[in-house]
Amino acid sequence: MKPFSLNRRTRELLGLVFQHRFRLGGAMAFSLLIAATTSAIPFLLKPVLDDIFINQDTSMLKMLPLAVILLYLMRGIGLYGQEYMMNYVGESIIRRLRDRLYDHIQDMPLAFFHRERTGVLMSRITNDVNVVKAMVSTAVTGTLRDAFTIMGLTFVIFYRDWKMALFAFFILPLAFYPVVEFGRRVRRVSTGCQEAMADMSSFLHETLAGNKIVKAFGRETYEKERFFEKTRRLFQLELRAVVARSLSSPVMEVLAGIGIAFIIWYGGSRVIEGTHTAGTFVSFLGAVILLYDPVKKLTHLNNAIQQGMAAVERIYDVLEAESNIVEADSPLTLPEGSHRVVFHEVFFSYDGDEMVLKDIRLDVQPGEVLALVGMSGGGKTSLVNLIPRFYDVHSGAVRIDGFDVRDLSIGSLREQIAIVTQEPILFNDTVRNNIAYGKPDATDEEIRQAAIAAYAHDFITGFPKGYETGIGELGSRLSGGEKQRICIARALLKDAPILILDEATSSLDTESEMLVQRALENLMEGRTTFVIAHRLSTIAYADRIVVLVKGRIVEQGQHQQLLAAGKEYFKLHQLQVKEGP
Repeated sequence: MKPFSLNRRTRELLGLVFQHRFRLGGAMAFSLLIAATTSAIPFLLKPVLDDIFINQDTSMLKMLPLAVILLYLMRGIGLYGQEYMMNYVGESIIRRLRDRLYDHIQDMPLAFFHRERTGVLMSRITNDVNVVKAMVSTAVTGTLRDAFTIMGLTFVIFYRDWKMALFAFFILPLAFYPVVEFGRRVRRVSTGCQEAMADMSSFLHETLAGNKIVKAFGRETYEKERFFEKTRRLFQLELRAVVARSLSSPVMEVLAGIGIAFIIWYGGSRVIEGTHTAGTFVSFLGAVILLYDPVKKLTHLNNAIQQGMAAVERIYDVLEAESNIVEADSPLTLPEGSHRVVFHEVFFSYDGDEMVLKDIRLDVQPGEVLALVGMSGGGKTSLVNLIPRFYDVHSGAVRIDGFDVRDLSIGSLREQIAIVTQEPILFNDTVRNNIAYGKPDATDEEIRQAAIAAYAHDFITGFPKGYETGIGELGSRLSGGEKQRICIARALLKDAPILILDEATSSLDTESEMLVQRALENLMEGRTTFVIAHRLSTIAYADRIVVLVKGRIVEQGQHQQLLAAGKEYFKLHQLQVKEGP
């Protein structure tokens, strides 16, 4: 964390608050109304006691009840208006923070998502932002209301008896000790609570999404114990926060009791001596009692502020994370059409130390089908991920039609690329919207033709709602082959000139694979295609096959040429022949 970040973050958050200055002004006006009515309550105690009960003034008996009704009516209006105004401000700021977080997270490179846990990021957007909301709407509301109330009641106290008021204000600064001291503790513990909550969210995301594996391996009891341990840790942290929050009020109650006890002794003696009326004393005492209440509330407000500031730090840790995939200052637009892709002396590393790709030199001509093969971990997926700039090269360059991809607009670059990944990734939406994901304005006929070409139309029309059928989270209602064919239909519909197929047929049975392979052959015609395949029989048609071993190109050529050479490709082929289909 940057050493200067907290002050800047606080200023930025305050800037978001004060963008709603007109509603803040309205909330302030309502706060003044609340403070005025609160201060009027002890002020009215003197005439109630002196004029009605002691002097038995019937005119005051008629007037004061009406005044009390009007007073509490105005107080009710003030409370509602302030609550509405400040919650509007709070909800608006939270919406903007959530939007900024999601917007920023979506713009981060793949490396960010490999580094961060999904559940933790979800916790930032949901739990942490809600804590900030409590700080903005509740704490700011309370601070305005209580600050004005303290000022109004202070006026009443000094107006009634300035000598007793001085003693009351001698005790008052001592009452702020728990506000400051316990506030520090709350902030420290709150950070731990929020981190524990994020960890639990991440755990829930993993175990619920992977519940099939949990059940398959009979690990339900193990996962339950892990979850119980996380809730136990959160419980302990929450209790520490409760202790820190709860201790402040008793301390303030004792201090308040000392102050009120002295006022009763001192004021009572003045009434007995005849220097003060009973009404003056009761009015003063009422104002002091009402004064200590907002001071006591400041403790809880400070706790909310400390919790909120801990959440602000965690939110801005994400917002200030910088992407290493940076758009050029004056990005170029990649023209449409067939493309030539060149890897020029490319070295690539995920962590900056160990090179995953080493001195890659490839010249892929427009319309060429290039197959990438090799053992797992050889760098095949890493290589194709450099084309759409999911990652940037460590050294060297990836060029499309002579343009370094780092000089191109990321949007225009990725518009020219369609990808079918090894793991079929679908969204909890309809079949239609999943196929049209890369081309939202596609017509129903275009979507249908793409599905037919991917051999998905027949099983889609078998669904009760056809193309409008919801497929569940990550396509959970579909089989592996069905999911993969919808992914292929999505790539077919996008109709991009550069095609990346990362084990695109790995989830298909033999019959489906044959059908989809024909569709892919039609799709690849005239397009620059990169095919990653495990089964070598599926890429025998490729114009060129490149063999990667530990990040280096060790062989390249056509299927028969590589077999005849008897080197790495031949060894891979022989292994698969022995393993069988």
